[in-house]
Amino acid sequence: MGIASDLRVLYHLAVKRVRGDSHAARMENFYAGQAQAYDDFRRRLLQGRERLWRQIGDQPGAVWVDLGGGTGANLEFFEPQARQRLQQIYVVDLAPSLLRVLEQRITDQGWNNVVPVQADATTFRPPTGQANVVTFSYSLTMIPDWFAAIDNAYAMLEPGGLLGVVDFYVSRKHAAAGHTQHTWSTRSFWPLWFAADNVYPSSEHLPYLQQRFETVHLYESRAKVPYLPWGRVPYYTFVGRKAPGAA
Repeated sequence: MGIASDLRVLYHLAVKRVRGDSHAARMENFYAGQAQAYDDFRRRLLQGRERLWRQIGDQPGAVWVDLGGGTGANLEFFEPQARQRLQQIYVVDLAPSLLRVLEQRITDQGWNNVVPVQADATTFRPPTGQANVVTFSYSLTMIPDWFAAIDNAYAMLEPGGLLGVVDFYVSRKHAAAGHTQHTWSTRSFWPLWFAADNVYPSSEHLPYLQQRFETVHLYESRAKVPYLPWGRVPYYTFVGRKAPGAA
């Protein structure tokens, strides 16, 4: 991958108008022309994914659901033995163009416990009904009804199960004690910059996650933005646990 691939991605990010009468149609319209170049560009932009996988750790025998998992690139953050010890991994996405890349990756890598699923993150449930781990990797900001997506993840997790999220965000105007406080310019610029691509960094994701789940791990930082030398976009990684006695 090189500059031509980057230009293709940048065209879809910054120039091409996203069209569609539904969220699924808009997602496919956004990704269809850049699916093959998707992973290389976002490897440089989407920081914290490997950290999230490392914090969740080895989960032998687990059912793992990656909501908005796209091309399945996140699965390469597993140690090979750790991936093989999982019972099943469901990679859920609305964009068929991204799932086709995942299907090719499954064939190339010989993954026999990975299942691509075209479905909505707010309603999907694994055939077993419950999961041990649910993750959102830069997908929560792209889900219009993100409250419903988090609530669905909570409902499908077994008691004691883990939720992992890595995504862009901005702080509240008055961040809670112990949290990063962003300036007015940061809180204003990044939501505006991302909105053209239907990506919505929110000040409410972290508070809601911490309300619903016991915090196991939280890390707040900034990532460089390719071709924006001054750009440092805020992101967080969060691992939470569903209370062992919760329904």
